Amino acid sequence: MAVFYAAFFGCIFSLGLPLNAVSLWILLRFHGLRSSNAVFMINLAISDLMLVITLPLRVYFYATGTWPLDNFTCVSITMLFRNNIRSSAIFITFISVDRLLAVVYPLRSRHIRTVSNAVRGAVLVWLYVVVLNIPESISFSRALHSKNNATCFESVYSGNLASSASSASSLIHVIQVTLLFIMLAVNFGSTVMVFWTLRHHLSESAKVNSKVNVMVIFALNLVMFIICFIPVSVMPFFQSRGSDLTPLICLAAVNCCLDPLCYYFSLDAFWKKRADDDDVRRGQMTYQTD
Repeated sequence: MAVFYAAFFGCIFSLGLPLNAVSLWILLRFHGLRSSNAVFMINLAISDLMLVITLPLRVYFYATGTWPLDNFTCVSITMLFRNNIRSSAIFITFISVDRLLAVVYPLRSRHIRTVSNAVRGAVLVWLYVVVLNIPESISFSRALHSKNNATCFESVYSGNLASSASSASSLIHVIQVTLLFIMLAVNFGSTVMVFWTLRHHLSESAKVNSKVNVMVIFALNLVMFIICFIPVSVMPFFQSRGSDLTPLICLAAVNCCLDPLCYYFSLDAFWKKRADDDDVRRGQMTYQTD
């Protein structure tokens, strides 16, 4: 299985690096910080790139079965992986809520969906991630120091959470799982509301592609939560000590390859410069008024 894991992470790296690097360049070059949606997607691309650049070390570890670097590097890479799960889940939820407001409340939400508010939200997300890193890094570092053999990833993720981590780390994990399920509910509710609005308030003259693009975004978001984020966060509570969570980590890493699809379908004219993508539906959608 170690060879399979090495090959799998190698494929994710081969796909994720160019996809996210090109996506980030396009977002910065053609869209910039001119809309709330673009701000969230730029930060999402940065989060994915932070995960992707750590994958070669995972490939080396699973291919050779040895960890040649120090514990600090192992902890740093582990934190980058967990940071990707946390930040990606939040930014994806922000994107869903932003699209919900744009579709369901296009006029009333304009004072909320501003670039300044989006930047503030992104800053708070990264602060939240950094704050959680402090106690977790200490806990993981102690766990690694207790090992006699040179190892890395499985010593951090294997085993029952309550017995292998400190109480502070366990509490953080509980908070993270609770927040993930709340965000999943928000994404599901946003999907239902947007689908209902597009079905009942979209004029006959509106382009069908607009509806398809919007629904693809929400479908991708739900898939990433259900397949990539929830399993790797929940299963440590139910795994016995010594269990291997690497398959779930593999699934979680796939999210960095799915996010570029979200960028493509979310931003109107993804390859073209646009002054304000918040008006992607302008001239395409009209709403029924009383």
